[in-house]
Amino acid sequence: MNFDFSPAWISIKVTLTATTINFFLGISVAWLMTNYKGKWRGLIDGILTLPLVLPPTVAGFAILLLIGKNGPIGNFLSIFGVNIIFSWYAAVIAAIVVAFPLMYKTTMGAFEQIDPNILSAARTLGASERKVFWRVAVPVARPGIAAATALTFARCLGEFGATLMVAGSIPGKTETIPVAIYFATQSGEMKIALIWVMIIFAISLTVLVINNYWESYKKNQQRGLGG
Repeated sequence: MNFDFSPAWISIKVTLTATTINFFLGISVAWLMTNYKGKWRGLIDGILTLPLVLPPTVAGFAILLLIGKNGPIGNFLSIFGVNIIFSWYAAVIAAIVVAFPLMYKTTMGAFEQIDPNILSAARTLGASERKVFWRVAVPVARPGIAAATALTFARCLGEFGATLMVAGSIPGKTETIPVAIYFATQSGEMKIALIWVMIIFAISLTVLVINNYWESYKKNQQRGLGG
């Protein structure tokens, strides 16, 4: 049995890139939406959360309309000879879009739990909005942000539908672990599929368990300082 490990390296590369981008994008948008009280808040929040409830294939189709050869972004990039479709960059974009709502909603929930008096005190002392965000809001909401990051990582790692539509299944180039599982199953290579299932299960569980233990450690540390 010839076993190709390339889907693991591609998945890790795609997942780490997408999670990193979602981390900074998610906490920034979550902070903006936490402070935005306008009449369009419900609509904007709904749009940002939409990929969470839509089938991944719908998200993939939407991405395809944007960055495909005939899409506005794809058509513009083609002028410079750049083609994103069926590349690992397309897999990253798919993972970002599908996993973003997890990072955004979980982080926003953490921001909303912050005592407004803490933020007001920081502003009263002359802290700029950037300092209030990075030095007050983010540290206080750190447990929630950590949980959001872990969930986002796991979701990016397991992304399948949108990835298959925009990146395809090119061995050694765009074939991620979920895609490898699907095609191994379709071709009757159940042993290979099982190995990949065990690998992705182990990676996802490890990330979540580490995050849980880290949260417990921080809580115990805070209780110790409080005592």
